[in-house]
Amino acid sequence: MSEQTQVDNQGSADVKKHSFEAEVAQLLHLVTHSLYSNADIFVRELVSNASDACDKLRFEATNDDSLYEDDGELKIRIDVDTEAKTISFIDNGIGMNEADAIENLGTIAKSGTKAFLDKLSESQKQDGQLIGQFGVGFYSGFIVADTITVESRKAGEPANQGVRWVSDGTGSFTVETITKDTRGTRITLHLKEEYSEGEDNYLDRGKIKRLVNKYSDHISLPIQMRKEVWQEDVKEEGADENDSSDAPAGGQMVLTDEWETINKASALWTRSASEIEDDEYVDFYKNITYDMDDPLTWTHNRVEGRVQYTQLLYIPKKAPMDLYTREQQHGLKLYVKRVFIMDDAEQLLPMYLRFVKGVIDSADLPLNVSRELLQESRDVKSIRDGNARRVLTLLASLANSEDSDKQEKFAQFYSEFGDVIKEGLGEDMGNQARIAKLLRYATSTNDKVETSFEDYKARMKDGQKAIYYLTADNLAAAKNSPQLELFKKKGIEVILMTSRVDEWAMNFLTQFDDTPLQNIAKGAVDLGDLQDEEEKAEAEAAQEAMKPVVDKLKTTLGARAKDVKVSTRLVDSPACLVVGEGELSPQMIQMLKQMGQEVPESKPTLEVNPEHPLIKKLETSEQFDELAQVIFDQALLADGGQLDDPAAYLKRVNELLMK
Repeated sequence: MSEQTQVDNQGSADVKKHSFEAEVAQLLHLVTHSLYSNADIFVRELVSNASDACDKLRFEATNDDSLYEDDGELKIRIDVDTEAKTISFIDNGIGMNEADAIENLGTIAKSGTKAFLDKLSESQKQDGQLIGQFGVGFYSGFIVADTITVESRKAGEPANQGVRWVSDGTGSFTVETITKDTRGTRITLHLKEEYSEGEDNYLDRGKIKRLVNKYSDHISLPIQMRKEVWQEDVKEEGADENDSSDAPAGGQMVLTDEWETINKASALWTRSASEIEDDEYVDFYKNITYDMDDPLTWTHNRVEGRVQYTQLLYIPKKAPMDLYTREQQHGLKLYVKRVFIMDDAEQLLPMYLRFVKGVIDSADLPLNVSRELLQESRDVKSIRDGNARRVLTLLASLANSEDSDKQEKFAQFYSEFGDVIKEGLGEDMGNQARIAKLLRYATSTNDKVETSFEDYKARMKDGQKAIYYLTADNLAAAKNSPQLELFKKKGIEVILMTSRVDEWAMNFLTQFDDTPLQNIAKGAVDLGDLQDEEEKAEAEAAQEAMKPVVDKLKTTLGARAKDVKVSTRLVDSPACLVVGEGELSPQMIQMLKQMGQEVPESKPTLEVNPEHPLIKKLETSEQFDELAQVIFDQALLADGGQLDDPAAYLKRVNELLMK
């Protein structure tokens, strides 16, 4: 056993038995019964944990050099013992004491554990990559091991305060105090029979090296294994040295006490982009995100100026399942002068870019920077702004490319993250114009979500002064909206916005490239030069002729309607609801109520079509009040709203049908 892992086994005989936390027990059951097809992941996870332990020591040692204990060369070692059928992962990082071992290896404190367990239960063995995403990578060792032994000592604590943790993964573990001369942790996996022979033999050093190169080559610490050398057979004493028989010379590979580094041991982002192969970028992405899919695209830059930093930013192919949950962890890995500071530094990206993954390495931030300091730092604001511009530039390069592969990548990106990008219209006013150019929609003439504001402007009719749009719950509702009827009749294209975030986002975008944006369901319809004088005269005449009916409708509807008017926008429908500029639409009110928010009182205006038979019938109907209420309710339903009293609506409709 090497000096780094020498342990005095004459430690305390007081072995304490503990039961796993309930969620750990459930997790271990899933790991051992569902993830056997992803056995390789234990190498990635345990190397990653060892790297984290070294990063934590390096960070703590910035304030206390004595934690290095005269051993400042941080490293990770993997030791394979074919006779004992064990594989050990050894680091000289921060280490653990007994309390740490019980807390870190016996319980799971992360809030994402329940979500992980639910997801793992659903997806079973094919989603083994999830295990690292939720901070429970250590337990992946039980995929291949029937027993795991952990021996550790915390940096800065006495040698006799080491701890040994042992478990077979079935529901309990033991801990005891040991004497360990060196700081750090040794995790020893006692391999199951099926993983110590045949194709799944993890005692094969070549296999372990290949897995390290695949998953962990980017780690800046040296990952070492014992060096093997070829040793020729030595002839036995007394053998004839002049024997010239044709027997081939024999020999074998033997282990030495020398340790060799098997990874590149340099942080990928510190290398020049011209020296890095695409496969290396992809492997690094998978290692830091635990995503089985390749990234959609990435950007790698060194930024010079008042603030100097390196950025390596990735756009994933698919949105995570928790993209819209408040508890979702997001952000970038933060390093300062190659020293790891924190995961998920959310201050380095605006919220609407929370799907971006990657690394930032700053040359200017202090090593003792905290999350609180990040929120107040001018340098961090500069980095966040720079990251936002870089991501938007990267997306624009895909959107505007004539290359079909890049266009396809942008379409894939937009289908996954288009709604999130729209949040930026209200969150990032400085980049609002950049964001608006990335947005894509269906229109009244094209069901595909591919029309940009730029495309729409290029197709606008002569004399058209505004970009017309309509929000709705879905495409079918938008295409059949009464609000579209006049525009269809005149052949005017309308952008159809069918995402829940659209109406909120459009409150912040009032124009595009100096052309105003107009929601056709809000305020009066002013087609300007697109409406001739004859149509205007007809509308005025209809307004005068319908005045008695309009007045009676106002009285009947009372508080339900803000006003009643003769419509100039309807062709086939009897009525529609219109809200004023800046007011909430029925579907927006419904959405806010579903979110449990207080909704200010907002009454719509009812517009009626004077040419529709149902409206004409009102003039002579004996059931005026009932018919008026039904017309209003139908207009509300057509606009995506909900009835306060559906039973009363059905009763009115039934009574009218019976007469």
